Parts: sequence; structure tokens; C-alpha cells
Amino acid sequence: MKKVIEQHGGNSVAEVLSRHNVKWIFTLCGGHISPILTGCNELDIRVIDVRHESTAVFAADSISRLSGTIGVAAVTAGPGLTNTITAIKNAQMAQVPVLILGGAAATVLKDRGSLQDIDHLSVVESITKYAKTIKRVQDLQPSLEEAIATATSGVPGPVYLEIPVDLLYPESLVREWYGLKSGGKSMPWWMTRYLNWNVNRIFKDKNKSFPKNTKIEATQNTSLHIQRISEMVNSAEKPILLIGSQALNDPTQSDNLTGAVKKLNIPTFVSGLARGFLSKTDLPIYRHKRSNALKEADLVILAGVPCDFRLDYGRVINHKAKIISINLSQNDLYLNRRPAKAILTSPGSFLIEWSKTEKNGSNSKWVNWHEQIAIRNEKRQAEIIDQSNNSTDFVNPMKLCLSINEHIQDGDIIVADGGDFVATASYILQPRSITGWLDPGVFGTLGVGAGFILGAKLTHPDSVVWAIYGDGAFGYSLMEFDTFVRHKIPVIAIIGNDAGWTQIARDQVDMLGSAVSTELAPTEYHKAVEALGGAGYFIDNEDQIDEILSQAKESVLSGKPTVINVRIGKTDFRKGSLSM
Repeated sequence: MKKVIEQHGGNSVAEVLSRHNVKWIFTLCGGHISPILTGCNELDIRVIDVRHESTAVFAADSISRLSGTIGVAAVTAGPGLTNTITAIKNAQMAQVPVLILGGAAATVLKDRGSLQDIDHLSVVESITKYAKTIKRVQDLQPSLEEAIATATSGVPGPVYLEIPVDLLYPESLVREWYGLKSGGKSMPWWMTRYLNWNVNRIFKDKNKSFPKNTKIEATQNTSLHIQRISEMVNSAEKPILLIGSQALNDPTQSDNLTGAVKKLNIPTFVSGLARGFLSKTDLPIYRHKRSNALKEADLVILAGVPCDFRLDYGRVINHKAKIISINLSQNDLYLNRRPAKAILTSPGSFLIEWSKTEKNGSNSKWVNWHEQIAIRNEKRQAEIIDQSNNSTDFVNPMKLCLSINEHIQDGDIIVADGGDFVATASYILQPRSITGWLDPGVFGTLGVGAGFILGAKLTHPDSVVWAIYGDGAFGYSLMEFDTFVRHKIPVIAIIGNDAGWTQIARDQVDMLGSAVSTELAPTEYHKAVEALGGAGYFIDNEDQIDEILSQAKESVLSGKPTVINVRIGKTDFRKGSLSM
């Protein structure tokens, strides 16, 4: 007979998540958070347990990016939270809404030397939009609603809720822990009274219901700007549109945004999550020689793109060019270059609304400008193909990427996690859907791979996920192949194995004359994955590429997580890539 469990705080947490259409919660189990996990399981929110807490947050991050529903991770107290710091900061810098639920010591044991009791809020306050400790069961649901609304409003970002363990377990069990079931006979009267008071305070009005909060957007009235923007663009001879990840905060807008880019017909470059637009070959989007175009442009529209290191702090843009900045962040609007027009709003929504006011058809003035950019783009693509034929030790990484392109199909998703090899792949691999490219974003974090794979496959179960790894970065994800096997998450992971941290070594050796700390072993990662229950393949000759890619895809389609460990040679393609 199934044991009847008294309702508890974990059930209240799960109810809110269910109302927000949360389908998955990512975790590494811990006694502090067990009721959250069991409560979610009872409401058919799938609990995905991973092997490191950072993976849980990276997975929640990718759920938010790909689904439009907030991603959720639950981690235990102390080291459970501190293990997530890099992943939380990555979400903050990538402007992704993520809800982190953290366990904590019982309210009566706070600051008394309890297991894993630390000041969690001081750890996360600088890297979250909202951080709060909940002190009563009746505050669970309204605090969760407030946290989710905060995460998804304005500039999206991560939020953190600390929930002490005695708010999550059933009241009768908490009274037993406190020693109150026996009447507190073994304690002084004053301690019994205090503990009774504390339990009564915690559970008072525990079943009270609260309405759902709604997002509050603090943005400008965009209709006031559209006419002026149209005038500026139509008078420009050489306009450029840059689209960043922020324009895709709402994945449900992607079709409308695609139509807007096509209708505006401005020469366009994309970065981050917006690389998925490269899958639409009928759009005026170019891939190569962006810097040349920006140096010649007389007008640059930054749609969710700040003038940070990726644009050489704004210096790559013609100093005479007018800049239009569209961004949810007040700070990013003005970062390093003051725009002629700054619009505080969602860049995706603005482009869609603006396109509705423009006539169909291209601006004839820009035909030569398009042609000039297209010629440079095609020339660079031809250079890449030529370089892919250069002889190297083992496999030329450029030839490998060109071969992968031949096997990726419409609807597939590419996850990027690495340095030198992944940066090479970003110039070559062709996304096959609007949500077909995932990389860490501006923080440049290694280790996102396993979490992003989880989010990609769960939100797009019919897509093949291609994970592109450097051998250094793969070290962060290896053990998560156990997670993929247990939760039936098939993926094709391709490791560009050059036995080193090559992006760092390139410049370190040239500048400092030493390769110290940049050398790795040519490890047989495919055998480790096989030991974890996945499938493993090895390539060290270019003649093997197509056959093994085909075999690996068959393996994945049969449901097996798969790794292809490719020994690659070194090229000068990425020479001088160190960012300062």
C-alpha cells in the first residue's frame, strides 16, 4: 500500500512551477531540497538529475533560451550553491532568465554551525536580479511569483530563492525534528516555548493562496521612434544591421522577426543565439568580413548588441557612422559609443513593428552595397575551402567542419563548447533552424556543453543535437554522459582533439615563449564514453570522416549518446585571436 504523505512546502513550489508551464527541473539531489523534487515529480514536472550543479543551471539556461519558458534548477545548500556560481554569472551576462532554488539550514539552526550553512545571499546578490530568503510557508508561492516576474521582466536574468529545509518538509515531521512531538519534555520550558512559536510562525496560513504576478516592462513607447529611424536608414548609403541574442528573447517571435529582417533588407550580421538566422538563406545576412563592413558603414543599427570587446569596444565601427542602439539594458545602450538614437526596448519586437511601416521591396540605393559585402563574403568562403585542403597532421579541422555541414539537416541544433576548435567551427558550420545555434554568450564560458545539450534535446526532441567540443572543454562534460544515458538524451558530440588549450597556446608561445599549462594528452575520450554506456568513435584520418559521421548519426537515431573523438592538426586559421 502506497504511503500517504502529508502536503508540504515542496508541493507549493511545484504548484507555482506547474502554473508557469515548467516541464523540467534540473538538480543534483540533496536532503535540503528533496521535497521540491518529489513535489515536482508528483505534478509530472520531469526531474533531471545531473552530476554537477553547474550543469543543472546551464540546462535551465538553455531551456529559457529555446522555449520561452523560464528554466529552473534546484540545488542543495552550501557547496550545492557555490558550484553554480559560474553558470549563474553566465546567465546574467547572457541576459537569460533562470530560477535557482537553493536549500538552506533550518530556520532555528541558522548561524549555529549547521551542515552546509553559509550566507547564500551574499554569495549570489551581485550575480542575480533578485535574491531572497523565505521565512514562512505562506510566503513560498508569492515569493516564487515575484522571482519569476523579476527574472523575465526588463533585462532578463537569473534569480535566486533560498528556502530553509523546515519550510519544505511536512509540519508534523518538522515538529518531530524539533522534539515537540513528545511535548518537549527533554528541553527547558523556555526552549519548548520558543520552538513551538517558531513552528507556528513558519506554518501559519500555510494553505493560503495568492494570485499570479505579471511581468512589468519598463521600456519606451517605440512608435515615437519608428518614423525617425526610418528617415535615418532611408537616407543612409551604407547601413548595417547587427542582431544579437537579445533579439531572440522570445522564441515565439522568430518567424515574425525573420520576416522583418527580410522586409527591411538591410545588410545584416548576426551573433550569439541570432546565428540561427544563418539557416535562412533568403535573408540579407552575411557571415564573413563584418569588420570591413562596419569600418565602411555610415549607419549601424545595434539590435541587442553592445559595443563590448566583440566590437573592439566600438572602435571597429566607422567613427563617422551614426549609431542606432536598440536594447533592453540602459547601460548597454551607451556602452563605449554614444548612439545618435537610443531606444530602450526589446530589439526583436522593435524590428518587427518597424518593418510593418516599411514598403515591400529592397531599397535600390543599397544594391551596390549588398553586392560589395556579398563579394567579400564569397571570397572569404572560398579561402576557407582552400585552407581546408591544406595538409596537416591527422585531420584538418576546417575540412572536418565542412564535412559536418554535409550531415547536419534542417531542424538540427548545434551546441558550441570550446575555444580554438569551436571558434573555427563558428565560421563554417551552418545552423539549420532559428534556434539551431547555442553558445555560452559574452562570458565565454567553457563547460556549458552538457547543460545546453539537455535543454536542446528536451525542448526539441525530434532534432538531432550536434555538440561541438574542444578537447579542453570536453573535460567539463565527460561525466554527464552518464546523465545522458540514464535520461535517454542522444547527442552527437564531436571533439576536436589537438591535445591542448590551443587558443591560449597560440599567443602564449609567440608572446612569452612557453607552452606551460597549455598542453594536454591525446586522451581516448571515446572509450570513456563507451564505459559510461554511450557509443564512441575515433577518427585520425580524413578518409574516415564521412563514414564515421554516418555511423554516429545512426547510433544517435537509435537513442544512444555518441562521441566522435577526432585527432585534429593545427592550422593558422585562428592566429592572433587573443582578446584583450
